[in-house]
Amino acid sequence: MKDLFGKALLDYQNGRYSEDIITSTNISEEDDLPLPYLFRGFKEMPKLEQKALKLAKGSVLDVGCGAGSHSLYLQEKGFQVKAIDVSKGAIEVAKLRGVLQAEVKNLLDETETFDTILLLMNGTGIFQELTQVAKYLKHLKSLLNANGQILIDSSDIQYMYEDEDGGVWMDMNSTYHGELDYFLSYKGEQEAPMKWLYLDFEKLQLACETVGLKCELVAEGEHFDYLARLIPA
Repeated sequence: MKDLFGKALLDYQNGRYSEDIITSTNISEEDDLPLPYLFRGFKEMPKLEQKALKLAKGSVLDVGCGAGSHSLYLQEKGFQVKAIDVSKGAIEVAKLRGVLQAEVKNLLDETETFDTILLLMNGTGIFQELTQVAKYLKHLKSLLNANGQILIDSSDIQYMYEDEDGGVWMDMNSTYHGELDYFLSYKGEQEAPMKWLYLDFEKLQLACETVGLKCELVAEGEHFDYLARLIPA
C-alpha cells in the first residue's frame, strides 16, 4: 500500500493542499473526496455521525480514525479515546492535531477492551466481503467491556443498480451487491484497489445474531444510510 490517503492528509495538515483525493468503484465513476471534509468539526458532520458521537460512553476505540475528527471531538468532551488506522499518514496527522492515543493498527490486531467502539463513515467497509463479517463481529465483541456497545454505520446501495425505470439490473448469480472494488488516486498516483463492503441493515442484523450480538437500528439517514448499535445478546 502506497498510503496515498495518508499522504493527502499530511499535505492538507502541513499546508500543501492543492488537489483532492479521487475515488471510484467498480459500479461508479470517479468522484472527488474533498480533503477539508476529512478535517471537519462536529457541526459539519452528517447527522448519523453526530448521533453516534452523542451516544458514546466510557472508554472509546475509534476504528479507521482517519484525520482524527471523531476522536478529537470526544477527547474535548472528556472521553478517553484510542484511535487506530492502517494508514501511517493518517495516524501521524491525528497525533499532530492533538489525538493523545493514536496507533497504526489493524482492527483484528487490537486486544484492549472498551466501553464504546466506533466504526463510522461506512464502518462496515472494513469487513471487505460478506464472508468476513462474522469474523470481524466476533472480534469486535471480544473487545467490549461489560455493558459495552459498538456504533456502526453503513448504507444499502441497491439503489445504485437501478435503471431509469426503477428496475434493478443486478446479476443475481454474482456476489452480494454491497461488495465493491474501491479505487483511490491522489496527485496522479494510483493506490492498490481494495475491497469495501456496504451492508444493508437486515444483513448486519442477521450476522449479529449468529455471533451473539443484538443489533438495534438507532437512526436512518436521508439516502439509504443508517446507524446501528450492537450490544452483547
